[in-house]
Amino acid sequence: MKDLLFTGCGTAIITPFDETGINFEEFKKIIEFQISEGIDAIIVCGTTGEASTMTTQEKKAAIKFMVDTVSGRIPVIAGTGGNCTATSIEMSKYAESVGADGLLLVTPYYNKTTQEGLIKHFEAIAKSVSIPIILYSVPSRTGMNINPSTCLELSKIENIVAIKEASGNISQIAEISNLCGKSLSIYSGNDDQILPVLSVGGVGVISVLSNIIPKDVHNMIDYFIHGKTKEAITLQMNTLNLTAALFSEVNPIPIKEAMNMIGFNAGIPRLPLVPLSTAGKEKLKKAMTEYGIYHN
Repeated sequence: MKDLLFTGCGTAIITPFDETGINFEEFKKIIEFQISEGIDAIIVCGTTGEASTMTTQEKKAAIKFMVDTVSGRIPVIAGTGGNCTATSIEMSKYAESVGADGLLLVTPYYNKTTQEGLIKHFEAIAKSVSIPIILYSVPSRTGMNINPSTCLELSKIENIVAIKEASGNISQIAEISNLCGKSLSIYSGNDDQILPVLSVGGVGVISVLSNIIPKDVHNMIDYFIHGKTKEAITLQMNTLNLTAALFSEVNPIPIKEAMNMIGFNAGIPRLPLVPLSTAGKEKLKKAMTEYGIYHN
C-alpha cells in the first residue's frame, strides 16, 4: 500500500472573506477549532474553499497561511487542480515549495477531455512534484468522470496515492476499489455516503459537514475502523438531515451560513454564489437545532 496522507476525516475548509479579501484572523480561528476537535487533515482551496473565485495570489496566500498555521500538527492538502494543466503545475509546485503535505487535483472542467486526456493531464502534474496526490472526481460539478479503468492506469503513477470519489455511484466506487486495491486509496467525497464508501474499502472522507461537527465525523470513521459498527451507523444516520440541509443549495452557500450560525465570521460567498435563501436558512436552522449545535 502506498503511504497515506491521512486516514479518517479531512475537512474541506471554507475560506472566510471580508471586503479586503481573505479574513486571515478568522481563518486562524477556524483552523484552530478544527485541530482542537481532532480532525485528521485539512484541505485548503478546494470547492468548499471557493478556490474558483480566488485570484492566484489569494490561493498562494491561503495555502502558505494554512501550512504555517497548522505547523505540522496534521497534514495540509492543497487544492491545485483546474482545467489548465500548466496552471495546475505552477500551483502544485508552489504548494510543494511552501510545505504542503499533498495535493487535491480535480478533473478539468468546461473544456473537459477524454479519459486518455485525463491520464496525460494528471501524469504531467504528478511528474512536476514529489508530494502525494489525491485525484478528485466530482462529475456533477465538472461534467467529467474518472472511469475505474482510468483510475487503474493513474494508480501506477508513484505519487498518485488516492481518489476523492464524489460521483455518488457506489457500484463505481466498489469497482475502483476492486481494480486498484492498495495502489489507490479511496476517500468519500459525499458526507451522506461515508460508511458505504468505507464498507467497500475506503479509508476516510473529505468532508464539508466536518466544518461544523469535526469531532463527530472523525469519530464516525474511527468507530467503523475499530469495529464499532453500531456506533458508526448511529452517527451516520443522525447526520443525514444536517447533511441534506447543508446541500439544499449549492455548496458552499449553506456551510458558510452554518459557520456564521455557530459563531464564526465566515462572511458570505463570493459571486456568482449568493447568500443562503430564506427557505434554506429555515431548513438549516431546523436541522442544526435538532442536532443540538444551534440555539436561538
